[in-house]
Amino acid sequence: MRVAVLHEDRCQPKKCQNECYNFCPPVRNGIEVITWRKDNKPIVSEPLCIGCGICVHKCPHDALTIVNLPDEQEKDTIHRYGMNEFRLFGLPAPEEGNVIGILGANGTGKTTAISLLAGEIVPNLGEWEEDGSWENVIDYYAGTDIQKHFVGLSDDKIKVALKPQYVDRIPKMFDGTLRELLENVASTEKVNEFAEKINITSLDKKVSKISGGELQKGAIAATLLKEADLYFFDEPSSYLDIEQRILMAKMISELGETKSVIVIEHDLAILDFVTNNIHIMYGSPNAYGIVSQKLAVRNAINTYLDGYIQESNVRIRDNAIKFLKHPPRTGWDGMGLVEWPKLSKKLGDFSLTAEAGEILSGQVLGVVGGNATGKTTFVKMLAGALEPDEGEIESEITVSYKPQYIEVQEDVIVGDLLQSVEGFDEHILNTELNGPLNLEPLMDRKLETLSGGELQRVAVAECLLREADLYLLDEPSAYLDANQRMITAKTIRRSMEQRGKSALVVDHDVYFIDYISDGLLCFGGIPSKEGKAEGPYDMRKGMNVFLERVGVTFRRDKNTHRPRINKPDSRLDREQKSKKEYYYSS
Repeated sequence: MRVAVLHEDRCQPKKCQNECYNFCPPVRNGIEVITWRKDNKPIVSEPLCIGCGICVHKCPHDALTIVNLPDEQEKDTIHRYGMNEFRLFGLPAPEEGNVIGILGANGTGKTTAISLLAGEIVPNLGEWEEDGSWENVIDYYAGTDIQKHFVGLSDDKIKVALKPQYVDRIPKMFDGTLRELLENVASTEKVNEFAEKINITSLDKKVSKISGGELQKGAIAATLLKEADLYFFDEPSSYLDIEQRILMAKMISELGETKSVIVIEHDLAILDFVTNNIHIMYGSPNAYGIVSQKLAVRNAINTYLDGYIQESNVRIRDNAIKFLKHPPRTGWDGMGLVEWPKLSKKLGDFSLTAEAGEILSGQVLGVVGGNATGKTTFVKMLAGALEPDEGEIESEITVSYKPQYIEVQEDVIVGDLLQSVEGFDEHILNTELNGPLNLEPLMDRKLETLSGGELQRVAVAECLLREADLYLLDEPSAYLDANQRMITAKTIRRSMEQRGKSALVVDHDVYFIDYISDGLLCFGGIPSKEGKAEGPYDMRKGMNVFLERVGVTFRRDKNTHRPRINKPDSRLDREQKSKKEYYYSS
């Protein structure tokens, strides 16, 4: 079967010469494979298309995707949005008393799958010209466990609770306080109980005035407080620090002991910790997605990292993602790039102190710690955006800074933005950044049309393109899928190594920090009141210092060497805590 998809946001008929039409072999032989809509955008006939791919390569805006799939795949079509639009093959199956994970690249249909299972969209089984019918869906799934789920949805007997992916959109839909939002779904007594349990500190503030982390905790609390049969959590770890992520994961695990729970998550350590089974989703982003059979959690994550699903005999990625068996480099002969004395800074009710330290030339330092403990404040002092109250950073180095929250400028084209960077080097863009960060399809698009993940990749590229001695990147993994996170980590590392530069990377994803870092800066203290920075430490000591505060131990997977969270109070957890080996045992 042939899958032909037109990416509407990329197609620009006024800026091309109709290459897709003019170079199509069947068209040149008089066969109407490509016809035209009223807006002059192409319609590709899948039955007539020969799948040669010439139009895909000739299109100057990468607006077409054409993929050849096995004919038997067509019978698994669950939903199709339109003529040349995204389609989904297969669905995850919810199970009572189980937490099911969904793992896959952005744009492969994870959110579509949730919408279908939640009853927000009725599956049309590929018949896109007609609305979906519950009768057809129930008949399609006859004799399967998922048929009972769709019968319940069609009869309004199944209640669904959904935590949305983009919690930063909540203030646009609700104008009250977080308490008022939560009291829409539960009593004041339960709201107070949950707020204490999940450590919400901004209950009586307007949702438009609170941080992303507080919004995320509020959204998770609102979902947990609802009485439902099936719970969905779409990227519940975004904006949360490691300690909050683990607390959230424990609460979702407890819920999953009696309810049906489905979790989409890109933080692989958290996904490993919270789920029992996982469906891998793969395909061509924004073109089609395929749902794998259910796999045991360890096998699923190792399979995803390897890039080959043995059970389906399909390769989903060209290269495997590999972790180091032992900690990254801990000794450095490089010259000091920047050093700082003991620093302090007071901002309103918050105060930060940082022990003296230095960054060496060519080094990548990870920065870990709880939210609101001063990580961003410290980064801004190094960047020269904030003056310390005590201590002076005597350095003439130049700094390139990627902030945590990215401001979107209207009517700015991605390509123009990158080329306007001071010190722009086209060679670096083409050889180091364009391929791994997949920037080419974004070059002609406006910033405001980009998704969160696309915007993050552009922001990382913009930071790395500036000519500087030190690169400060604040949460570069946000909104990226698991594969993009590892590629971005590798890109930052390789860029520093090849150019002899240094980087400071703030992030909450342990896989990302473990993959990218040579050493660690650790932040502790009381959130929003006082913070303390310690280090830099080598990776082993730094992670032990940090994880002891969090009360969590990590081990290494025997096959992939990836970090894995030990179950609380398990044999390994108790053993490593007794040895003060929180990172992983030798």
